[in-house]
Amino acid sequence: MPVAIITGASKGLGRALAVALARRGWDLVLDARSGAVLREAADQAGKYGTRVEALSGDVTDAAHRAELVTAAHGLGGLDLLVNNASALGAEPLVRLDALPVEGLRRALEVNVVAALGLVQEALPLLRETAGGAVVSVSSDASAEAYETWGGYGASKAALDQLSAVLAVEEPGLRVWAVDPGDMRTDLYRAAAPLDDDSDRPLPETVVPAFLRLLDERPDSGRYAAPSLLLEAR
Repeated sequence: MPVAIITGASKGLGRALAVALARRGWDLVLDARSGAVLREAADQAGKYGTRVEALSGDVTDAAHRAELVTAAHGLGGLDLLVNNASALGAEPLVRLDALPVEGLRRALEVNVVAALGLVQEALPLLRETAGGAVVSVSSDASAEAYETWGGYGASKAALDQLSAVLAVEEPGLRVWAVDPGDMRTDLYRAAAPLDDDSDRPLPETVVPAFLRLLDERPDSGRYAAPSLLLEAR
C-alpha cells in the first residue's frame, strides 16, 4: 500500500484528505497538536481497513518530525508528504501595523521552517519511492494582497518558493504547491470570525483536486484547486 504523511490532519482539509486517501487504500501517518481530535480523525480514516498512525505533536519540533518519518518507514516507506499544518500569526488577523512580530515568527516557523525540516527528514524515503510526491498547501494570499492577510500570506509565499526550488533540485519527485481556494474551516473562522462563511465550500469538496494531481501526476508547480476541479468537469 502507498504511504502518506499528512500534517494538520485532525480536522479541515487535512482530515478530509486523510479519509479520501484511506478510502483508496493508502496507509497514513497523521499529525496534529490536539491528540484527542487527531484520534477521532484517525478512527474515521481507519474504518477503511488501512493502517493509520496518529502522532500528536508540534511540527516545529525536530524530534516530532523525525518521529513522523520513522512511523512512515515502519509502514513500508513514503510516497506522499502533505505539508498542511498552518499558523495564522494572529487570531483574528490584523493589519501589518498591529501584527505581533512573535506571531509572524510563529507563522514562518510552522508554515515554512517546519515544512522544510520535514521535507529534509523525509527526502531519503521519498527518493526511494517510484513517484514520490510533496504537496504543500498554499493560499491565494501568497499571490494577492488582502488587507490583514500580510503575515500569513508572506509565509505561504515563502512556502511556494521553497516548493518551486525543491522541484528543480529534486527532479525525480513531483512537488506541488496547491492553493485550495475558499473553504469553510476552523482556520478561516479564527482568521476572520466576523465573516459569514456559510456559503464557503467544505474541505471535502476540494479534495478531488488533490486526488487529480495524484492520479494524473502533472509537472511540478503551483496549482489552484478550483481550476483543477473546473478542468475535470
